[in-house]
Amino acid sequence: MLLDIEGTTTPISFVYEVLFPLARRALGSYLGALPGAELEVATDEVRRERAAEPEPGAPDWRPGDPRASAETYLLWLMDRDRKSTVLKTVQGRIWERAFRSGELRGAVYADVAPALERWNREGRRVAIFSSGSVLAQRLLFGHSVEGDLTRFLSAYFDTTTGPKREAASYAGIAAALGEPPEAVLFVSDVVAELDAARSAGLGTALCVRDEAPAGTGGHRVVHDLTALP
Repeated sequence: MLLDIEGTTTPISFVYEVLFPLARRALGSYLGALPGAELEVATDEVRRERAAEPEPGAPDWRPGDPRASAETYLLWLMDRDRKSTVLKTVQGRIWERAFRSGELRGAVYADVAPALERWNREGRRVAIFSSGSVLAQRLLFGHSVEGDLTRFLSAYFDTTTGPKREAASYAGIAAALGEPPEAVLFVSDVVAELDAARSAGLGTALCVRDEAPAGTGGHRVVHDLTALP
């Protein structure tokens, strides 16, 4: 089993109304609290991504003030909901503090824990593929409203594996899991992601939680993870 997070295991509202606003509020204080060497590493990572930025209108990088430049650019990426690896890394580190302090608990749908438990009991491995960083994934499931669910998860994949709408990403995940593509079932609420997974030979299921999608792309539709074999 290979699961998406937003809209599949976790309400999209939790991501956009809880996680993202918290990261935006805490970004300045997070950067300001980093020791000198760590701040230099963090800002250098952001600077490299800004140097390769393809979209016009990105804020200028000010060499004399890398911390402020990094914060401004990261906020610019947040405004665009960019699936940026450096942004996801910083967000994950901010959320780590909130999860470990007890300020945050990861939201999951009621069917998630029972499904994970059954699949594990039946000897099926479960992995996660999300645009959020692996750190953020581990935190969400490790500090969920249903307790620590990481005991049911065997692998995590994020944008360092590749884009979620490219078939090569799914072929790479199947290889990393040591499974033929047809042995892996990918579950997501995004048809374009499922199309990419199907192109790589994976099985697919479209998870519909709330509003019905404009189309299913020919993918099997499920409303509850416990309905999956």
